[in-house]
Amino acid sequence: MIPQLPLALRWPRRQRFEHFHAGANAAALAAVQAVALEPGAPWVYLYGASGSGRSHLLMAACQAASAAGRQVQYLPLATLADQPAALRGVAGSELLALDDLGAMVGNRDAEHALFDLYNRARAEGSALLFAADATPTQLGIELPDLRSRLGACTQFALKPLDDDERRAVLKAQAASRGIELDEGVLDWLFARYARDLGALLDLLDKLDQASLAARRRITVPFLREFLREAGQSVP
Repeated sequence: MIPQLPLALRWPRRQRFEHFHAGANAAALAAVQAVALEPGAPWVYLYGASGSGRSHLLMAACQAASAAGRQVQYLPLATLADQPAALRGVAGSELLALDDLGAMVGNRDAEHALFDLYNRARAEGSALLFAADATPTQLGIELPDLRSRLGACTQFALKPLDDDERRAVLKAQAASRGIELDEGVLDWLFARYARDLGALLDLLDKLDQASLAARRRITVPFLREFLREAGQSVP
């Protein structure tokens, strides 16, 4: 059996379509929305580096499809790499989102299970979404039939937001909370903290609470103090 994630973890609040900042990925966003909400839409294969939004889009699709009354399942394949047989029990969902496809590559049983799942979904009229860090041909899939099936999906290369786009999103999110982040704070933060947008927005959540509790503005000294108290070494 595929382990089920609790609802609160399965569809995190921020992993929604309305919170996906598309940048150069607008076409990918539209295609994934179609798979989530339009029966018969072409299946989609997303690939890109960590932080490009692959998991965000898959979870957003599941949340939107579920809200529309469709049966959905999100499968984080990295957690199933040692139990590929579990994939053979997957059935009954109108939308299946398979994340971290590369975790199954090179495992003969896993690749055959994925191939069978693909064919079963096609026969049952289910929709599939895939996400990986490379194209089907670059991923190293050994089973030619699986590689061919995945290659037939509509493919999109996801591009992470650049620094200017991340800064703009962070400033807009801060402004929506009544927080002013000046350029000096952003310069300091981007030089010393993870630039993944999800990590930055999580940090903003915590900074919002901490600044309210301390009744202080978010300045460089406040930011340095906060990160040190959180156990992060900062210059």
